[in-house]
Amino acid sequence: MNELSIGLIGIGVLLLLFIMRMPVAFAMALVGFLGTACIDGFDIAFYMMGTIPFRQVYSYSLSVVPLFILMGFFVFYSGVSRDIFDTAYVWLGRLPGGVAIATIGACTGFAAACGSNTATAATMAAIAMPEMKRFDYEKGFAGATVAAGATLGILIPPSVILILYGMLVEQSIGELFIAGIFPGILLAILMGLTLYIQVRLNPRLGPKGPKTSFKEKILSLKGTIGMVALFLLVMGGIVKGLFTPTEGGGIGAFGAFLLLLLKKQLTWTNFIDALIASGRTTGMIFMLVIGAFVFGYFMAVCKIPMELANFVSGLVLPSHLSFAGIMFIYLVLGCFIESLALFLLTTPIFYPVVVSVLGYDPIWFGVMMVLVVSMGVITPPVGINVFIVHGVATDVPIVAIFKRIYPLLGAIFACIALLMIFPQIALFLPTYFK
Repeated sequence: MNELSIGLIGIGVLLLLFIMRMPVAFAMALVGFLGTACIDGFDIAFYMMGTIPFRQVYSYSLSVVPLFILMGFFVFYSGVSRDIFDTAYVWLGRLPGGVAIATIGACTGFAAACGSNTATAATMAAIAMPEMKRFDYEKGFAGATVAAGATLGILIPPSVILILYGMLVEQSIGELFIAGIFPGILLAILMGLTLYIQVRLNPRLGPKGPKTSFKEKILSLKGTIGMVALFLLVMGGIVKGLFTPTEGGGIGAFGAFLLLLLKKQLTWTNFIDALIASGRTTGMIFMLVIGAFVFGYFMAVCKIPMELANFVSGLVLPSHLSFAGIMFIYLVLGCFIESLALFLLTTPIFYPVVVSVLGYDPIWFGVMMVLVVSMGVITPPVGINVFIVHGVATDVPIVAIFKRIYPLLGAIFACIALLMIFPQIALFLPTYFK
């Protein structure tokens, strides 16, 4: 049996293990180990398993992950998420569907500190769902708003997925961060516009909120000063080259700790809970990284990426159609595989094809991957964001949320289309600051 056949069998076994609900990290590591053993022998496979985990986790560049995660949890426990929502509500609440649009705005602001779609979904569900219930918003519409808005958590920097992408393909994390800013803002605007149009067509989905004066709008900005200053400090320092992304993560975590202190939310319980939650999340991500690198080594040995690249280059198709096909594969797989796992699993396979064969910019491709993968967290049957929202707001049926999620999926589709037509939306800032 040749290497390619072993590789295809390995992918099939991996999917079978996913169906059997084996943890994704362990499934990738197991298939990678056994596949490598079949091709190169158990001596090489054991050597790989003995070196890859230490080499990847020991990497200095990976230390940025727990720092930004800790920053996000400190911000969460400081109560800044409530301040961001209140500000967005004062500015946007009067519009048709204003509380829902304010939720998207709050998700955008919180994502700038958090970098996680699941944390954004849980936080915004706890804050925004009671408000939309108070204003008699349709339950499914309210739940879909929170679930979709939380996808901004993996696009707007600091994004954990963009950090891992930069490590996997050896691209600048700073450039990836600033490349995600305009697409993130564009997606937030498209989602807000989608909600506005829905409510204009069907006012029963969400009534207007109360009017607020211009003075109230200005005063509401006070609660966001700390968060805005923290974001500008971290991102500005990274962009200007004053410090590395890892140093920026340390500065961001310390700045978020100061926010926790200044807002008088620093209790022993909050501090310990933030550390424990950060440790658990970091451990999960590190295990996925180890599994992905083991599986990626197996993919390289069995030459599937090379064969796929040869296949794509042999197609008599325009490059944008080939790329659209790859995006469609991501969309389908995202319905069944958790977003971070899918990202780590497929990057070693498709990155060489997209960059070397199709000729696309690696920074732009990273942003596009995040956008497509983000759709998976709100599509059935996995739809982790939907299940998180349902877990917080238990009176909202999951089916009702999925029913209202499709227009917001359309907003993500529109963002992807605009980035394909106008790639400079993502590449302008990285090019400008080079």
